[in-house]
Amino acid sequence: MGRRSMSLSQSQTGKSVKWASQSLHRSFTRTRVFLRRQVWIWPIIAIVLLSSIGLLVRNAIESTMAHNVESGLQTLLDVESAMLVNWLEMQEANASLIANDRQFRELTYKVLDAIESPAETSVDPADLRKQLTREIAPAMAHHGYLGYGVIDRSQTVVASSFEATIGIQHQSKYDDLLRKVFLGESIVTPPFTSEILLEDRSGKLRTGVPSMFVCAPIRDENLQVVAVLALRLDPEKEFSEILQLGRIGETGETYAFNREGQFLSRSRFKDDLIILGLLPDQPHATVILTLDVRDPQHDLMQGGRARIRRSKLPLTYMATEATAERPGVNVSGYRDYRGVTVVGAWTWLSEYQIGVATEIDAAEAYRPLYILRRVVWSIYALLGLASVVIFVFTILIAKANRAAQQAAIEAKQLGQYQLDQKLGAGGMGVVYRGQHAMLRRPAAVKMLSPERTSDDAIQRFEREVQLTCQLNHPNTVMIYDYGRTPEGVFYYAMEYLDGINLQDLIERYGPQPEARVVKLLHQMCGSLYEAHLMGLVHRDVKPGNIMLNRRGGECDVIKVLDFGLAKALDASKQSELTAANSLTGTPLYLSPEAIQTPNLVDARSDLYAVGAVGYYLLTGQPVFQSDSLVDLCQKHVSQIPVPPSERLGKPVSVELEHAILSCLEKLPGRRPQTARELAQRLEHCPTWSDWTFDRAEAWWQRHERGERPAANSITPHTPHERTIIGPSE
Repeated sequence: MGRRSMSLSQSQTGKSVKWASQSLHRSFTRTRVFLRRQVWIWPIIAIVLLSSIGLLVRNAIESTMAHNVESGLQTLLDVESAMLVNWLEMQEANASLIANDRQFRELTYKVLDAIESPAETSVDPADLRKQLTREIAPAMAHHGYLGYGVIDRSQTVVASSFEATIGIQHQSKYDDLLRKVFLGESIVTPPFTSEILLEDRSGKLRTGVPSMFVCAPIRDENLQVVAVLALRLDPEKEFSEILQLGRIGETGETYAFNREGQFLSRSRFKDDLIILGLLPDQPHATVILTLDVRDPQHDLMQGGRARIRRSKLPLTYMATEATAERPGVNVSGYRDYRGVTVVGAWTWLSEYQIGVATEIDAAEAYRPLYILRRVVWSIYALLGLASVVIFVFTILIAKANRAAQQAAIEAKQLGQYQLDQKLGAGGMGVVYRGQHAMLRRPAAVKMLSPERTSDDAIQRFEREVQLTCQLNHPNTVMIYDYGRTPEGVFYYAMEYLDGINLQDLIERYGPQPEARVVKLLHQMCGSLYEAHLMGLVHRDVKPGNIMLNRRGGECDVIKVLDFGLAKALDASKQSELTAANSLTGTPLYLSPEAIQTPNLVDARSDLYAVGAVGYYLLTGQPVFQSDSLVDLCQKHVSQIPVPPSERLGKPVSVELEHAILSCLEKLPGRRPQTARELAQRLEHCPTWSDWTFDRAEAWWQRHERGERPAANSITPHTPHERTIIGPSE
């Protein structure tokens, strides 16, 4: 039992693998054929592929470029910050050297003594200050200092190059700075606006002049700090010039700012800021301590305007992070003080309370990427346009081909065949009566309808011809020729059958005599037996595919038509056109296995249909009838058919009834196993010899002059006579 279950399981697994392989091969073949014919779809495929590749490449390029931009900004910021810190430390060292010069210190002591004890000295403090100024002048000139001041421990200016400041006591806001110096440190103050009259760059005396000081302690013999030397610097000069070295490209700049977000150095966009109204239009206008690093919320360079006063605007993203002492880099983009989207890096020099930022417009930083994007979108647009053009031309060419095909049909000339009257039409094509131009032999010419021209239809058409050509039985329709016109019309010529199909026979003349039914079924068995021996299953045996003719002086000659659904029993011969697991054939005559497992049908499925046709010929009614297709299929699968004698209400020979009902068994194993076996059963019917030549000829003579359907006609399908989910009707 275990081995049997295992064998069954392996068999089912093998069938599943085989079915999956066939299904995959079918899908690949159909896709290949579709792509070969639908030329217009290639540009779309190209767009999809290029889009996928372009997306991957773009992401890689963007990532690489962003990394390079980030690395470049950070490197430039580090260099600029290091240069600035070195310069500040150098200023501190210079101030310390000057403050610790022996002659300068001695003069400073005398000034302090003259102020603190004027009665004990005979020297005028003013003379001492002049001597002090003369002493420090060379050092100031050498290092570019604009002035000096000496501040005692009470934070009062006791000596200065600006006499107006002597005696002034500094405000408490400088307490922290001076306290550090009195503790022995040398410091450089951030730029700030002067509160006393100083000369600006134009030589005019005014307050609010941007200044910065380097301060160093002055010590006595005991190394105690007795005063502070403050040397004035112009932030417009070396301080800003160092940062101006950080200009990169057309829009890159490096600048400094304080805790409040005010500029401490120059901006390369000074002219633009004047035009925007952010700076006064004056020759010596400066952004230092005049302009704030605030986000205007709109791109001012593109005509945008801030909605609120500038003092109420938030600091830019960069300034917010920097003043919070969070150094960083942003290459995604943020707005700068002009509202322009930039990328940048920033840091905060805590020792000097100065922020430093390096920024460049995002449009310039990513210019190669934007160019690449435009090129890629241009390619996509061209491919899309090409797809549309090719699609339009495909439609126009298809219409032109169909028009040419229709013209060829209307001209009634297909290859060597001259067409006469139309005999019928069906799912696959149209049938005309024709004549060979050289042989003058009549033929039925079947062609594929121009409206149905497709790769699948053409292959079905070719397959029907190739399969039928292999059959030579006198009860199988004979194929003469096959071809394709220059206009692309596919056709084949078969013997002209001037008769009537069994569907029309019953509809016109009702149930047939038992003896005649036996003879007709016997001939059908002969045709099918040959096909089955060759490994072919018809799969669409029905009255409409069986022609009744007079041929070669014989009456009631059967011709089996339409092997278009035939299936090769050998899997290697299986055509991809008849899909596995698809319901093909006419439901009125389908076997149970053709409904349930259509990929497993064999010769016995055709014999089921032969029994159903015999039932129809004998009774004039199908085996089962229903208004519902699902119900009709269910009856074929499970319902026992009513015996013909009971349906007719009169006796039928036991042999014939048994033969028909045995064909209609639900299990294939209980049916006749071959068409030859069924033919032999029919030969044992008591009425086998009753349908004589004379009776058949008399019937034909009686009806031949009457109304007859067209020869080789294709009977239109009834509501249930159609192919479901399969490639053929």
